[in-house]
Order: sequence, then C-alpha cells, then structure tokens
Amino acid sequence: MTDLLSIGASGLKAYSRAMSTVGDNIANAQTPGYARRTLALKEMASGTESALVGRNVSPGGVTIRGITRSVDKWLIEDARTSAGEAQRAATRADWMTKVESALSDDANGISTNLTKLFTTADQLTADPNNVTLRAQFLQSAADVATGFRTSAAQLDSMSQGVSDAAQASVADLNTDLDALESVNAGLRKARAGSTNEASLLDERDRLIDQIASQMPVTASFDDKGAVTLRAAGSGDMLVGNATVTHVAVTVAADGQLGFSAGGAAIDPASGNLAGLGQAADHIADQRAGLDAAAAQFAGQLNAAHQAGTDANGNAGQPLFTGATAATLTATSLSAAQVAAANGSGTNGNMLAIGAMRGADDPEAAWTARLASQAQATASARAQDAAATTRADGAIAARDNVSGVDLDQEAADLLRFQQAYSAAARTIQVARETMQALLSAI
Repeated sequence: MTDLLSIGASGLKAYSRAMSTVGDNIANAQTPGYARRTLALKEMASGTESALVGRNVSPGGVTIRGITRSVDKWLIEDARTSAGEAQRAATRADWMTKVESALSDDANGISTNLTKLFTTADQLTADPNNVTLRAQFLQSAADVATGFRTSAAQLDSMSQGVSDAAQASVADLNTDLDALESVNAGLRKARAGSTNEASLLDERDRLIDQIASQMPVTASFDDKGAVTLRAAGSGDMLVGNATVTHVAVTVAADGQLGFSAGGAAIDPASGNLAGLGQAADHIADQRAGLDAAAAQFAGQLNAAHQAGTDANGNAGQPLFTGATAATLTATSLSAAQVAAANGSGTNGNMLAIGAMRGADDPEAAWTARLASQAQATASARAQDAAATTRADGAIAARDNVSGVDLDQEAADLLRFQQAYSAAARTIQVARETMQALLSAI
C-alpha cells in the first residue's frame, strides 16, 4: 500500500513538473534563442528481499532526471556561421547603395552639368560673342564644381557614419562578451538538469549568436556548459578562464577601420564588423577617386581655357581652383573673360574644348565611374540576397530541431494532464483501499 501511495506521489510531482515545462515551451514559442525543453523521466524501481524469494524488483513510480534542451550542435554552428556571413553582406550592400546614391546625378548633377558645359561650348562655336551663352558656360562650370563638393561632403559624412557604426558595434560586442562571462559563472554554479541551467544555456547560445553576428568566433565548452570563445582565424581568446578580452576599433585618416583584441590585430572575415570594414575601404577608395576625378577635370578644363583668349584679347584664366573635390571652386569670371578665341579665330578655343569630348574626356570618365559603382553595388546586392537565402535555410534547419511546435506541445500537455489525473487516482485508490482494510478489522 505504501508503494502505491509513493507511486502516485511520484507521478503527481513528475507530471506537474512536465506540464510546467510544456507551459514554458508554449510561453516562449516566439522568444529568440529559446530551445525547446523536455523533462527527462525515468522509472523508479523498488526492491524487496525474503529468505525464500530472494531480491525482487518491482516498479516504484517515476523519478525526474532533469530538463534537456532540443539542440543540434552542428546545426547551431551552421546557422551561426551563415548568419554572420549574411550580416556582413547586408551591411556592405547597405553602404554600397548609399555610395551609389551619393554619386548619382540626382544627388550632385555632375553628369547633367558636364553635358551642359560641353553643349554650351559647341553652341559658342557658332556664336562666340553671345553674352548669354558665355554666362551659361561659366554657370555650367560652377555647377560641376558644386556637384563635386556635394559628393565629397556626402562621402565624408558616410565615412564618419561607418566609423560611428563601428564604434557602436564594438561597444555592443564588448557588452555581450562581459555578459557571456557572467553566464559562464552562472553555469558553473547551476544544478545539472535544472530550469536555471536550461535558461542559462539558452542565454549563452543567444549571446554567442549575437557576438558571431559581429565577428566570426570559435567556441568550445566544458562539462558544465561554460564556453571558451576565441576570435576565428587569429585564435585570440575573447572569453575564458574567468577573463574577458575586449575588442577595439581604430579609424585611419582616410576612414579605413582596424580591429584588435587585447592589442593584437584581428581581421574579421564575416559579421557586421567585416561589412563595416569593407564599406569603409570602399568609401575611402571612392573619396580618393573623386579627388582624382576633380583634379583631372579641373586640370583639363583649366589648360584648355588658358590656351585661348577672351573678348578683350587677354589670355584665358583658369576656370577652377582647388586640388580636391571638397575644395574645387569655379573662378569668378565675367562673360567677357570666357576664352572662346585662339589664333585660328574668334571661336577656335571653343572648337578645341568641344573636341575634348571622347574616350578620355571628363564627361566620359565620370560616366565610367558611375557605371563601375553601379556594377559593384549590383554585385553586393546579389551577394546579400544569396547569403540571406543561405542563412534563412540554416536557421530554419536549426529551428526544426530547437523550435517549439505548438501542436506537439498541446498534445504533450493533454498527455501529461491525463497522466497527472491517473497519478491522483492512484493515490485515491490507495486511500480507499486502506480505509476498507481498516474498516474490516
């Protein structure tokens, strides 16, 4: 009779805990990083021994072995790696799109005004003394210079934006590293198979996912589940042995980024930091290219204009001052100072300027620059789409194992409710039987 009571009592305890675990699963079905939990139960044996029968073992109820998490280590690592690469591609594509926008004609009007400049030069060949056309020629030159300054300012702002984003991302990364070490400390003290341990393991994996979204890492675990985290590639320890090594970022004069851990240089190959580093490199290249384009444009036009003479017979003045895109400025000239003439006639210099149009003229060079940027941006978007698709598939595969299926949880809840009722009925039967025996005495 005592065994019947203990069997019922163990069942009540076990199935109550099982229903609580199912409830946790249902409540956290949409919680990021939550891995489905199951309560491991084991039949509890009881033994008796007599002189004639010897030792007999009979069922003695059910015992709780602990909570287990539904996880697949390989799928977790695959999802983590794929998500890091997707983050890199998304960050790079985002900044590449912004660069394309900054260089577009809608933003700076350089293409339109270059066309106007040469078109006006062609018109002046037919009417070199037209004051309105001379003024339009100077205005087109000033508008081109303004476009270069506008693009330079936008690229400078983007470079600062990437730098600020990198500083913020590194700060978040270091916060996660500190939190991960706190989780390690909790895991070393947690009771095996407890709800607390399962929650800490969920938080550990969530933090590692967040860190891996910033930079690639490798993780190893001890028998308590505490993690040792290292930077992938360099092997520098970030978390382990109760210590945390913070990551730092440096910004070069041209805006390029450098990363280090504990003073040792690291080169993230994936994750948000890698995307920001690649974006910073591209923006630095575009800034240098924009300066070169501005200098080439100013040099060509200045030389061409200075080769002619103005309406007063004076030598042509430089059309531009400044050696970079940010400092490029149109010289303040009057309509009479437009050098339309040369030794061959009153329109000879305009004919020479118009003849600059070709494979190497500023207009064609700028068009080629825009085409190159558009191609690079399209490639970045394609890489982003491919990496996102790959990551979505890996995450879905992981969630098929770790995710919560509400239909399955509903079935388990019904099953454990029935088992709980059966355990309660067992106790009731034992009590009624005992009462009947006592009444018969």
